[in-house]
Amino acid sequence: MHGSNKYGGIEMDSMITAAAQALAVGDPLGALNRVALRNDPPALALRGIAMAQLGELARAKVLVREAARAFGAKEPISRARCVIAEAEIALATRDLGWPAKTLDAARSVLEQHGDRVNAAHARYLEIRRDVLIGNIDNAERLLAEINPEFLPVSLKAIHYLLAAGIAMRRCHARAAHDAIAHAERAARSAGIHALMAEVESAARILRSPAARLIAQGESHDVLLDDIEKLFSSKNFIVDACRYVVRDERNAISLATRPILFALARALGEAWPNDVPRNILVVEAFRANHIKDAKTIDESYRARLRVEIGRLRSALSPLADIMATSRGFALVPHQPADVIVLARPIEEKYATILAFLADGEPWSSSALALALGISQRTVQRALDVLAADGKIQSFGEGRSRRWLTPPLPGFATTLLLPSAFAD
Repeated sequence: MHGSNKYGGIEMDSMITAAAQALAVGDPLGALNRVALRNDPPALALRGIAMAQLGELARAKVLVREAARAFGAKEPISRARCVIAEAEIALATRDLGWPAKTLDAARSVLEQHGDRVNAAHARYLEIRRDVLIGNIDNAERLLAEINPEFLPVSLKAIHYLLAAGIAMRRCHARAAHDAIAHAERAARSAGIHALMAEVESAARILRSPAARLIAQGESHDVLLDDIEKLFSSKNFIVDACRYVVRDERNAISLATRPILFALARALGEAWPNDVPRNILVVEAFRANHIKDAKTIDESYRARLRVEIGRLRSALSPLADIMATSRGFALVPHQPADVIVLARPIEEKYATILAFLADGEPWSSSALALALGISQRTVQRALDVLAADGKIQSFGEGRSRRWLTPPLPGFATTLLLPSAFAD
């Protein structure tokens, strides 16, 4: 939350003003030195924001709520600022179920009273949440409505960080690099170390492998810049990061059809060769007990024929699926190399691990919301990952949170779709 020299129309004293200025430049200890022993509403609010900047989020939440209650209905501007501070704490703790309508109402109050800076900050929190849960279209629309030129440099940095995140999700590498450059300049100008660290983290993600390219039996890591070039090339691409099959003209999503995508990927990895039927059965139906063609019974053969027919129909604008003596082969309509883009790290629960790799503690309900799946499905996956020692938890019941150290050298949530297959 950004400071002001007034709270609800009441001029603040010099210590409150100094504490607010300290918070604005990222000096929470300096702010606490001025208001730590005070319990009036402005001091409670500033203490809460300082505690949040220091990472004491549970205490911060209590303080800003106390401040909001103390301000009451007679001081709507100050109360709205406290609501925004609480929303930011909720986002930091990955409480994605925090009521968005409450934040929007607070933003409206601030806009009506001319506090455009904190109103913009509220909008940025909404956009951050959208980016986090994969609602990129809405995030992009909301961001386009904000002109950062008239905002403090700290908010300019946040604006361009969000622009970079959206560009990464869109695989627009050039736009992402430009946004990061703008964010770096703004963060340096603001002089806030935490903000500079966040910008550097985003820049590091942009420099990290975003996918693995698989073609004709060979595999290597590629950056986002490489992916952007691939998307504008004549290659036929089976994109296992976004569950899309595309050529230079068209893109067909198979995100809601996992069996068809599994078949498309198997055919893409084998191209220009065909894939035996028993291999396709294993890939599509997870029938790991199948070892050779003789062990495939007629029910599997029938299911495979049905699914191949569906895939042939789905990909008809781009390619054909030809039957061979031992299986099937992918044949693009236009002369092109077939490549597969896969995630840098793949395992059954790779998407959950990618979200946890941001280093923040996540609840199972927040992961379910971000991934668009049931909380029970997420909980089963978390239990498996914990049993394997890949993640750890703390707290009990509804306060339980999960986390894992960031995976060094790999892009994580900015480049992953929200879809998740159990």
